[in-house]
This record gives sequence, structure tokens and C-alpha cells, in this order.
Amino acid sequence: MKGFEEKLNRLEEINSQIKDRDLKLEDSVKLFEEGIKLSKELEKQLQTVEGKIEILINNPKKEKDEKPELELFVE
Repeated sequence: MKGFEEKLNRLEEINSQIKDRDLKLEDSVKLFEEGIKLSKELEKQLQTVEGKIEILINNPKKEKDEKPELELFVE
């Protein structure tokens, strides 16, 4: 599975490609579908990060040697 940055870069590529007026409608629809899928995956990853940040902010009391779990993008 691709990382967050790779997905975001691909979404930006899709955006540029869709703006190409010479692109066939069929190809535009395929790119649009891929873009929607990527945007949903990115949104889900961002929600995970937001949840972890919220936990860290609202529950900062940890034992001295205990490190908070910060693994953001579990594959």
C-alpha cells in the first residue's frame, strides 16, 4: 500500500491530467474514480491522525519511561 505522501502526489497528478482538454471522456471518468478512491483513503488516514493527536493532547499524563504510541499509518 502506498504511503500518505505518495497518495497525495498521485491525487495531484490526477487533478492535472483531468484538466487536460484532450483527454477522452472515458479516461477522465477512470481518473475521477481513482481520485475519489484516493481521497477517501487520505481522509481516513487524516482522521486516524487527528484521533491520535486528540488522545495525546487530552491525555498527556504518562509514566516517565512510557512513550506514547505514535504509529500513524498502520498498513
